Amino acid sequence: MTTKTKPKFAMYWAASCGGCEIAVLNTHEKILDVDANFEVVFWPVAMDAKYKDVEAMEDGSILLTLFNGGIRNEENERIAHLLREKSKILVAFGSCANEGCIPGLANLNPSEDIVRTAFNTITTDNPHKIYPRTEFDVPEGEIHIPKILPTLKTLDQVVDVDYYMPGCPPESHQISAVIDLVIQVIQGKAELPPKGSVIGAGNSTVCDECERTRNVKTITAFKRIWSLDTDPTLCLLEQGIPCNGPATRSGCNARCPVAGAQCIGCYGPAEGVTDYGARLISAFASVLEAKEPAEIDRILDGLVDPTGQFYRFNLAGSILKAGVPAWKKE
Repeated sequence: MTTKTKPKFAMYWAASCGGCEIAVLNTHEKILDVDANFEVVFWPVAMDAKYKDVEAMEDGSILLTLFNGGIRNEENERIAHLLREKSKILVAFGSCANEGCIPGLANLNPSEDIVRTAFNTITTDNPHKIYPRTEFDVPEGEIHIPKILPTLKTLDQVVDVDYYMPGCPPESHQISAVIDLVIQVIQGKAELPPKGSVIGAGNSTVCDECERTRNVKTITAFKRIWSLDTDPTLCLLEQGIPCNGPATRSGCNARCPVAGAQCIGCYGPAEGVTDYGARLISAFASVLEAKEPAEIDRILDGLVDPTGQFYRFNLAGSILKAGVPAWKKE
């Protein structure tokens, strides 16, 4: 009797917070379907795995790899290329891999300034101004620390990506649906979507999922949500709360607006949006009760953090990609 070999599965955590790993575990018993249908060959956060083990595998021998996190250092970049070579299907999993997410905001500053700040602030005891070095000799040999790259890059800015699964992190029910789809494909009961497709998300906007009522849009000022009592039934943007729903991809069931908090854009650009920030600026401008440039400027000045508002999750993956100071260092 022959034993059928299960297809191989891998997951990697690059420059990210680890929330994507937790989201996979939050699928509860569905995680058992992964073990039942795949041979997990590389998942550093969940098993003892070495890079050399992956390097020894044949190219294309891993059926599915979920890669979460952006490319911030040389190690991230090397493993991205390695897993691309070894994987038939490489998925940019979560906002960091898709768009750069919060770590991508560091692209506004040179990497040297980032390191200097991390090791030389009020909360850091570093009186001798000692900073990390990429190479260091010790009695046991030479230690190598991955070098920080000039800017954080999205996964598809480094290697070819087959599918995109957005979210910070992706919703667990969406992950479960994708797991079911891949298992059905393995069993010959379904087909994969076209390469380059967004999976585990919707094709419209968060506004289309939101149950709040939208009426006449006449914003005269933007306000912080904690500064006023909001109407629990009315669109937050129409109440002057800068909600990113008009430009953000659906798929989260509008969890934040339903709970009384504005959408901050973690599911990334909606279908057809070329640049998230540009679309959002247009959406905000369309609801202003103002015609004169000075009045429009006054209202927009109420956005206390424009970069964080328009590119909180998307700076590295946007048309801008980075701030001028960072690019000058490349």
